[in-house]
Parts: sequence; C-alpha cells; structure tokens
Amino acid sequence: MSFLGSSGDPSDTYSDRCSKWIPCLSDPPKRSALCMQLMLVVLHLVFVGFLFIFDSEFMEKLKALSWSTICYLLLFVATIVQYLYTSGSSPGYVLDEMREFARAEASLRASETSNKDNLLQATNDSVVVTFDGNQRGENILGNNRMNWTKMVMDLYPSGTAVRTCTCTFCNVVQPPRAKHCHDCGKCVLQFDHHCVWLGTCVGQGNHCRFWWYIFEEFALCIWTGIWYINYLNDHVKDSWVKDIFVIIMLSILAISLIFLFLLLVFHTYLIMTNQTTYELVRRRRIHYMRSIPERVHPFSKGVCRNLYDFCCARTSNYRMEALPLSQGVVDQMSIP
Repeated sequence: MSFLGSSGDPSDTYSDRCSKWIPCLSDPPKRSALCMQLMLVVLHLVFVGFLFIFDSEFMEKLKALSWSTICYLLLFVATIVQYLYTSGSSPGYVLDEMREFARAEASLRASETSNKDNLLQATNDSVVVTFDGNQRGENILGNNRMNWTKMVMDLYPSGTAVRTCTCTFCNVVQPPRAKHCHDCGKCVLQFDHHCVWLGTCVGQGNHCRFWWYIFEEFALCIWTGIWYINYLNDHVKDSWVKDIFVIIMLSILAISLIFLFLLLVFHTYLIMTNQTTYELVRRRRIHYMRSIPERVHPFSKGVCRNLYDFCCARTSNYRMEALPLSQGVVDQMSIP
C-alpha cells in the first residue's frame, strides 16, 4: 500500500515549520536583517569575550568591582540594547502619519456630528485602522484623501503639481523630505538612508536613536581598543599565536573606529544644518531643491534650533516641515 500524498522533502517541512513559528523567516528582507543583527551581536560578544577568557587583569578588576570595568560592561550592554532598540524602531512611515491624520479627521467629524446615525456613518467612512505594508494610501484615508492632499500641498510652494509629489509606488502624496524606500517598500518621512546594519531605514522617527547608537558604538570601540593594547603590553613574551590574534582584532577595531568616527562627524553635520543624507547626496534629483543653491540649507533654522528640534522637540506624533518661502532662501543666501 503506497502513500502517494504523504511523501515530501524533510527540508521543506522543516522550513515550513520554522516559518510558521517565526513568521519573519518567510520574508527574505526580514530574514537577512535578522541574520545581520545576530552577526553583529555575536561579533560584540567575541571581542568582549576574549577579555573575559584571556585577560587575567580584566577578570581581577571585575572581581574587585573596579569602577572602570563596571562602567565598561555597562557601556557594552547599553550599546547592544541601543542597537536592538534602534533596529526595531520605526523610521516614521508616511502611511502611519496618514493613518493618524485619518483618525484625527474622524474624531473631529464625530465631535461635530450630533446625530447618532451621522456619527456612525462618518466613523465608518473615515479610516481602516488595520493595514499591511502593501496597502495603498487611498485605502487608508478613505473619504479624507482630499483633505490629506490639500494639507500636504500647502507645505509646498504655490503652483506645485500634485503629480510631482505623488509616489508612483505607494500612490500617496508625499510631504516634503519624504522618499520611497525600495527595501522597506514604503515612503519614509525625512528619509535619510536605508541602513543594512540595522535592517531598517533611518528617518525622522529614529534618526536621533541612530546617532546615539553610533556615539555609543564609537566609545565602546575606543575603550575596547585600550583594553587590547594594555593586554599586548602586559603579555609581550607570551604565545605569538595569541599576539597575532590580538593584532587582528585590533586591526578590525581600528577600521571600525575610522568608519564610526567619519559617520559620527557626518551625521553631526547633518543635524546641525537640518539635512539628510539623501538631500545632500541626491539634491539635484529632488524637484523642489533643484533651484536652491548648494550652500543654502532650506530647512535649517540655525544650529541651536536645529539641535533642539533634533534632540528635545520629540513628540509621539511625526512632524512635517513646510518648504520655506522664497524670502527665507534669499536671507540664507545673503549670509556670508
């Protein structure tokens, strides 16, 4: 007796079970992002684990509860937590802002409606609360599509065509500084770049967290490098195999330090001038910035105000910045 329908590839069955237990494994981009996150965490553990295994001085200070060792371990944990927190945070999708806008419109409409039937009808026509990443903008907004379009177009100079501000992939009217990310498949508010190390975009919602992660990672690399240099100085006459391993680790740390330092300086400059990486690199591809001179930063409000808005002026709602009037651009051009 043959069981024709019961045969199958065991590997396919195993992969199906894994996809069922962990849904993100069935999505290739999410799977690659998860593998990248796991690899970075393991790499951190390898660098610090070497000190635990081979550096007796490090272990003695740890047992004696030395403040330097305790602070180093706290920085290590904080860096890992900050990395996971940033990689799991939302960069601020336009679809999320549209959903909040539709909810606000529904709430306003409900408060102005005295008739119960009209209230129910207004709520039903307002917004679909649950949606997936492939849902298009018109499904989210419902009857509020024209209100959203008017609000967004008011942020652009008069005479700007709606077609030039509409995403051809999401079919939504993009606010200024928003851009569609092909890796995430969504439009991102104040899009900076898609970070493969985080597995997500860097945008308005997580740019501040991204900067703090770079800062913590930079400090951790410096401190780890100091521990390794001290280890080399104290074990010059030890096994040369171990010394070669330490030198290789130090070389990796040095390359990482250079990269992190340049990245930290670059993003600090972007913050102080209220720019994004995309705006700086692809300035001529952005239709509303082509006529603005290179040395003019149209969204900058001054260094102090830019720093305050980036670090302190954070709320639960995303903010959309209007393009400055022509006079504001002229004023910036007049500054030597």
